[in-house]
Formats: sequence, structure tokens, C-alpha cells
Amino acid sequence: QVQVVESGGGLVQAGGSLRLSCAASGSIVSGNNMIWYRQAPGKQREFVALITSGGSGSHANSVKGRFTISRDNAKNMAYLQMDNLKPEDTAVYYCNIRGPTAPGDGYWGQGTQVTVSS
Repeated sequence: QVQVVESGGGLVQAGGSLRLSCAASGSIVSGNNMIWYRQAPGKQREFVALITSGGSGSHANSVKGRFTISRDNAKNMAYLQMDNLKPEDTAVYYCNIRGPTAPGDGYWGQGTQVTVSS
């Protein structure tokens, strides 16, 4: 059974840092894109960052220069390093694994809460 589990969320002051991790079971990571989304209270889920199977990353304009996505295929892991956090980054962060070997909209985790206090 495929599982995707996010971790690393928590409460941090503005200007602080957190590192989110996404752990996936099996070999679903290889060949697929790994994507981070977030959803703030009362808002729609939004794209944060993506990293391709080849290691090319892209980030939403709202986090560019502050967040960095990375992956480790051997460990079936993805990471999101978040620096200079702002209160508007407060949200539940979700990991999504999507691509040619994943069904439909891919595999999703349950999310990890990030709260940034001002």
C-alpha cells in the first residue's frame, strides 16, 4: 500500500525556518514529480513548489528566494526548506507525487501544519 507522509511542521516566529519532509513508501518517487501544495484556512489549495524526476525545481512567486525544494530518490524522500517565514505562509502543507507512474492526480499525504506567528 502506497503511503505519503509529511512531517516537520510546527509553530515558528516570523523570520524563522522550518524543513518539511515527505516520505513515500515503495518506489513511487522514482520517475515522478514531487510537488508541495499548501492550503490556508478559508482559501483554496495552492501550488508551492515542484521538483522533477531529473531534479529541476520550480517555485511559486510567493515563495521564490525563501523556499527550496529538493529530493532524494534513494530514500524516497522530498524536502521543502522554508526560510524567512512570514505569517502568510501559515497553512497545511501537502506533498503530492505525480507523474507517468502515478494514477490520476497522484499520491497525497495528510498534510503537516505550519503556523508562523508575527
